[in-house]
Order: sequence, then C-alpha cells, then structure tokens
Amino acid sequence: MKNVRHTMPVETRLLAIAADELRRHGPRHITVVGIADAAGMTHANVYRYFANKAALVDAVAGQWLRRMEATIADIADSPDPADDKLERLIQAWARIHRDLLKDDRNLFDVYCSATETSRPLIRKHRSRMRVLIDRVLDEGIATAKFDPRDREKAHAFVTDSVYRFINPLTVRLDADVPQDILDQRLATMIRVVLRALANGSV
Repeated sequence: MKNVRHTMPVETRLLAIAADELRRHGPRHITVVGIADAAGMTHANVYRYFANKAALVDAVAGQWLRRMEATIADIADSPDPADDKLERLIQAWARIHRDLLKDDRNLFDVYCSATETSRPLIRKHRSRMRVLIDRVLDEGIATAKFDPRDREKAHAFVTDSVYRFINPLTVRLDADVPQDILDQRLATMIRVVLRALANGSV
C-alpha cells in the first residue's frame, strides 16, 4: 500500500514528520537532516520550505495554535448567547492548554519558549485571539448581556482574570495541581468575569 504521507503536499508532510520527531525526542534532539531522511529527501530540499530548524519547529507550534484558534472561533461564531459563549470560550482555551501539557510536553515547551521570547507566531496568535474575544464582547454589548463602562478595559479584565489558565508559562507552573482544583478556580473566575461585565463594574 502506498505510504499515505507521500500523498501529502511536501510542506504538510515535513510538518507531520517534524511534529512526530518533536513529540518523541524534543526540540534539542531533532535535526533537519533527520527530518529530511524520514521524508525521503535531501536536507537542502527541506530548506526550500523552512529557513532553518527553528523555523520548522515554530511552524509545528503555529499549526497547533491555528487549530486552537479554530476551536475558539467555532465557539465565538456559535448561535449561543454571548455570556454562554464567553464562558465556553474561556473553558475551552484553558482545557486546550492543559491537554497539550499532558499529551505533548515537548511541543508545550516550544510554545512556552516562543511565548517567553514573544516570537512572531505568538504575536500573531495573540492578535487573532483578541479579535475572537472582542467579537463575543461586542455581541454581548449589542444584546445587552454585557454593559461594560469601557470596552478596552473590559477586554483586559477578561484576559487578566483568567491569565493563570491561558498562559502556557503559568499553566506549566500548575502542572502538578489536580485538575478538579483548577476547574473550580477557573469556574470562580469565570463567574466573577461574567458578573462584572453584566453589571458594568469594568
């Protein structure tokens, strides 16, 4: 049977191989030469698609970030009331971080490193997430679910309030905290956020 990977576009195949190598060996131990060998090509050919190993690893992280953004966008675009959407959005945002930490620690560490150094993929990700949150806030204002005094401050309040659960650096610090305790803490913060947005205290 023909290898399914060879039916993929070259860039997609390289990303799939790199993601697998990253998961098994970590960023320090993968090489462009090794990925090229696994893809059945020369390392020079890999450089046609990615400038260096760092660019390839960041592309793997960026692929994961876009999947997360797609999940959040589905919630933001759903027909539910804005307050329900904001609650589900925050819960999904936190859960996706915890799942990555549990399922692929090496990729999570790449995500942390990119966050610490504010690499371009993180700046783009933050901009896209801001658009999605603002979309829900604006809908809430338009439907009188939210009545903030200042929209900009309301956005900052939302992200600041749940920062512990959506920033990879703080999520990593909480790696040993039981999930049920984190869920309780997040639920409390979401209630505070929704109440503040509804009563105009922010």
